[in-house]
Amino acid sequence: MSKTAERTKIITEAVSVMGLTFILKDILPPLYTLPQRGSITIAGMVPLLWFALRRGVKWGIFAGVVYGLVHMALGGYIVDPIQALLDYPLAFGALGLAGGFRKIPLAGVAAGIFGRFVFHFISGVWFFGAYAPATIGPVAWSVIYNGSYLLGEFLISALIIDILVKRKLLEIYM
Repeated sequence: MSKTAERTKIITEAVSVMGLTFILKDILPPLYTLPQRGSITIAGMVPLLWFALRRGVKWGIFAGVVYGLVHMALGGYIVDPIQALLDYPLAFGALGLAGGFRKIPLAGVAAGIFGRFVFHFISGVWFFGAYAPATIGPVAWSVIYNGSYLLGEFLISALIIDILVKRKLLEIYM
């Protein structure tokens, strides 16, 4: 297969994965939603994580960034341009870090979701610290707030990725 044909195949797969992520994360009702956004979805991160595991870090970050931009454009919660950058393209692009752990997929899921957590954490401290109870402070508040829904996302994603790996589906149609 030529390099152009291979690139076209990967981009087509990325677009399909982004569409599936949009359905699972943005159309289907979440299992749980927090007051200032952030939710536990029905496997909303699995398609992007799966794509990163299949295609590597570079393509995983690409798909995550593009999904983040689309997600932001179709109803993102924006208070500042830097916050928008942190919470959308950078946070979802970080899911592509999973691609560095193809041999250990569950470590990839953890790395991708932890990368997403880091960007949401920074945004939470910097831009949403005002919501923190005075007794907790913005740093602890951001850890608790963002960790609460991303831990749920991690558990669901890890379970489903583990099932897919055990069925040897990582390299299907490569």
